[in-house]
Amino acid sequence: MASEGEITSLLAAIRRGEQDAEAQLVALVYDDFHALAKRYMTRERPDHTLQPTALVNEAYLRLLHNRAGEWENRSHFFAAASIVMRRILVDHARMRSAGKRAGGRQRVELDDFLAADGPRVEQVLILDEALTRLAEWDGRQARLVEMMYFGGLTAAEAGAVIGISERTVKREWRAARAWLQSRLGGPGE
Repeated sequence: MASEGEITSLLAAIRRGEQDAEAQLVALVYDDFHALAKRYMTRERPDHTLQPTALVNEAYLRLLHNRAGEWENRSHFFAAASIVMRRILVDHARMRSAGKRAGGRQRVELDDFLAADGPRVEQVLILDEALTRLAEWDGRQARLVEMMYFGGLTAAEAGAVIGISERTVKREWRAARAWLQSRLGGPGE
């Protein structure tokens, strides 16, 4: 695992415009990103056409192309990566389901979804829609879900990114999970 200090130094070098800093950053965090992508892909359906390496490569392209984030440290960078990876998987699910719209919604238990061996495309889209609604209601809780579920950050790391205590993160994580669970059913549920 790449150290916080090394990543923070390279992020500062990228902001200063040092040309070789991006390549050094990619080399330094590749294994961590690949492990994160592999974890994501184990949650996807078994016949998924996107492989962990492709997810990592696409995430790098999007992250380094859109450097406007001005990441401060490892936690910020991995939080941004978690958002990017989520968007890639959701975009992939949307493309797959285009033209195959199901007529009705189905109830999805959050704990079952989080533990699923291979969620269906519809489940990925349902979760994405619920996260979008959570962001409208409480943006901080939505960011915590992205960072902790999609990004694999610990409560302490997520708290450091947002600027809140680990205890507050844990409390808001529970609240976010409860809110999402209450909305993952069909209309009126």
